[in-house]
Amino acid sequence: MQQVFEYPMTYPGWWLDSYYIFSWAFGMLMLAAGWAYFFRYGKFSYGIDLGCLWKSTLLLILTTVSLGVPNYYNVRFEAEHGREGDKVMLSEDGMIYIYRNGSQKLFGKDDIRRVYQEEVTFNPPPRIYVVAEQGGARDSVFVTERFPRYDELLQSVADIAGLQVERP
Repeated sequence: MQQVFEYPMTYPGWWLDSYYIFSWAFGMLMLAAGWAYFFRYGKFSYGIDLGCLWKSTLLLILTTVSLGVPNYYNVRFEAEHGREGDKVMLSEDGMIYIYRNGSQKLFGKDDIRRVYQEEVTFNPPPRIYVVAEQGGARDSVFVTERFPRYDELLQSVADIAGLQVERP
């Protein structure tokens, strides 16, 4: 019996594949606007000038924001939506994880060694890993709690491999 599990896609595929380009371009656009303002209204003297102090502070804040906001958005977006469109197909022979872009990983039922949830989560939602060993090499895939019916999927994988799901 074959079972298919799939992440729902809440964003279009083109956005999921290139969101980081747009967020970094927006951040650099903010930084460029700050520099343009500085070059337009800045004084370029080598003496101590308090007028330049607030402009330098403005550039420091804009640099921090233009690098920090895209980084925050990209990390959070990847954690929450990075797996959308991926599929997991289970059969008696093993598991196939199919990525949104079409590449896939195949784990035979005898290759699966462990199914566990990470103990410490720095970026929610928590990840639950399926670890397999094929020809001496270890490989893994993970699903998150945002995966529809993830408990059923993990229990099915554990039943196929004859293991238990390890939770912290």
